[in-house]
Amino acid sequence: MSNRTLNLDERLYEYLCSISLREPEILRRLREETALMSEADMQISPEQGQFMAMLIKLTGARRCLEVGAFTGYSALVCALALPDDGRILTLDVSQEWTDRARTFWQEAGVEQKITLSLGPAVASMQGLLAEGLQETFDFIFIDADKVSYPEYFELGLKLIRPGGLMLFDNVLWSGKVADPEHKDADTVALRILNEILHQDPRIDISMVPIADGLTLARKR
Repeated sequence: MSNRTLNLDERLYEYLCSISLREPEILRRLREETALMSEADMQISPEQGQFMAMLIKLTGARRCLEVGAFTGYSALVCALALPDDGRILTLDVSQEWTDRARTFWQEAGVEQKITLSLGPAVASMQGLLAEGLQETFDFIFIDADKVSYPEYFELGLKLIRPGGLMLFDNVLWSGKVADPEHKDADTVALRILNEILHQDPRIDISMVPIADGLTLARKR
């Protein structure tokens, strides 16, 4: 027995996946194809994807925003979890990565639920606010360049409705955030974000040690 989070070694992680994961075949193929890329470490884990799908269903989300699409796994996770009238807007800067994503979205039959916007995410989020879309999103997932995370939080907080849920990926950053010897820009930005989220009275939070760390922030 333990009164703190277990450290998952390879055997226990494999057991967790074998007894919990219900990954659709289309998601498995997308994940395995992405694993062959040099940027594969940008892919979320399958158990995190399943957790996110559960959150979407539990919260009854219908309007989602994603910052950072990569090859489309997390957007596909969300689209499959959304009801028929649900929609997700995903932001990314890479035509190459998102062309691959589109192929899988179409094969899964959910392309009508997903809108892709190419361009810098900060500008895209500012554009949504300029269109009058503040407090219209139920669920926001942020998994893009780490240096911009604090700015994504402020913009996301304006776009999410009261009671809506924001998710921030990579908040444990392979343990680097807890090691003061790591002073690179990404690690510093994540430390700043974690402090901001911890102290901000506008949200309720829970940092979950799943995959590379995931913080849930509910707008009050």
